[in-house]
Amino acid sequence: MSAADVTADTAPFFSSDSEADGPEEQEAAAAAGRRAEGAEPAEPASGVSPVRALLTVFILCYINLLNYMDRFTVAGVLPDIENYFLIDDSKSGLLQTVFICSYMFLAPFFGYLGDRHNRKYIMSAGITFWSVVTLASSFTPREHFWALLLTRGLVGVGEASYSTIAPTIIADLYVGGRRTNMLSVFYFAIPVGSGLGYIVGSQVSNVTKDWHYALRVTPALGLFAVLLLLFVVQEPKRGAVEARPDHHLRQTSWIKDLQALSKNCSFLLSTLGFTAVAFVTGSLALWAPTFLLRAAVFTKERPPCTEGHCASSDSLIFGAITCVTGVLGVFSGVQVSRKLRSRTPRADPLVCAAGLLLSAPFLYLAIVFAELSTTATYVFIFLGETFLSMNWAIVADILLYVVVPTRRSTAEALQIVVSHLLGDAGSPYLIGVVSDSLRRNDSFMWQFRSLQLSLLLCSFVAVVGGAFFLATALFIERDRDRAEKHVAADDEPIVVPKSGRSTRVPVSSVLI
Repeated sequence: MSAADVTADTAPFFSSDSEADGPEEQEAAAAAGRRAEGAEPAEPASGVSPVRALLTVFILCYINLLNYMDRFTVAGVLPDIENYFLIDDSKSGLLQTVFICSYMFLAPFFGYLGDRHNRKYIMSAGITFWSVVTLASSFTPREHFWALLLTRGLVGVGEASYSTIAPTIIADLYVGGRRTNMLSVFYFAIPVGSGLGYIVGSQVSNVTKDWHYALRVTPALGLFAVLLLLFVVQEPKRGAVEARPDHHLRQTSWIKDLQALSKNCSFLLSTLGFTAVAFVTGSLALWAPTFLLRAAVFTKERPPCTEGHCASSDSLIFGAITCVTGVLGVFSGVQVSRKLRSRTPRADPLVCAAGLLLSAPFLYLAIVFAELSTTATYVFIFLGETFLSMNWAIVADILLYVVVPTRRSTAEALQIVVSHLLGDAGSPYLIGVVSDSLRRNDSFMWQFRSLQLSLLLCSFVAVVGGAFFLATALFIERDRDRAEKHVAADDEPIVVPKSGRSTRVPVSSVLI
């Protein structure tokens, strides 16, 4: 369907009597009619050419890759950091927790700005700040572990400016199946970037014999991303691609936005389901390479790490698994969901639920088999992470089609706050605290066993998350229909007659 077809089909939705319209509105309506008849070439509804829209998606994907690459570089060199600062598991877990906390608490602020101001300038400022602070964190001296915690916390400031906004730009460039495809490309960057974080972090550390250099790779790449944002990316019109341009959408206050989102059951339940995904991925992201190293020491496959530099292939292997399983999981999740949509409109939350419920037993087996077979452990991790990754693009798509355009950045921010607050903000620290509490002594056996027992929490949380997605399926049809119809202030849908001219409905009376 062409842009002209969309305009013609949806014109009654916003139309009014011609005598009530001003000259600008009448001219716009006449231009739409001429485009529909083919008299004028149709301009992209978003205001962005197809080529530039595609470039925008790839630039956002590149930045998302850097985002997660930077986030998990620390996990790739965590044993080195523990030996360098002489810290225990609970303090190690704080490195991820302080980052996630600043990231999630600032997300609502950037979500508010993203719904009201130019998004590419907000992202450019945030990424510049993130790159500078990441570089500063690589110069932390041995006696100041608190300085590393502080700089890792400030990194979250820059990343919050990006993660809340980028998906909404894609939503304003594409619609329907093409939006799902582009979101898939965007979310491929999460597992690939995460895997590259482990790989680059561990390999740079191995080559330089200094983990500080691992943190100096992404800042230069981040500043290059800022240049791409400023000179290539073009701000699209909000909602125009869905025939709901922003000048037809009345902006409401932040409080009213939150009130409306609090009544959106699909958004709330899918957010809680995604919180479980965040809990599990956050725990595994930080602790899996360290756990695999301790398992190898426990089974005497590798000598203990007693020097300042811990040469290990576990981060490299786990990073490669994360890259492959992430791409495979995101792709398979989208494809399975697309095929199931012809049978049930509840396909998206059902696929998300299946992904979590199937990942739980494989993650459990991976943790249990670590002391018996390294090969079996990697196989189970591969399967568990593949099913877990099925959620990423689908959850993002659910949010975008159950929330109207003027609230999407706020919804993204709220989802980030909840999923991180109850998910990966505390899970790495919680796993570390449980591990320290279970450890009876500092032997290599108890270093492994305590961490093994604490990681079993991941399987339980995955099952709970699957239950939340099953509950989402009960409301998904109703909430998607409400978003498409633009629910009015009194919760009554706008009436669109099947034939004839539409009933006059002032745009100012519509609560978007």
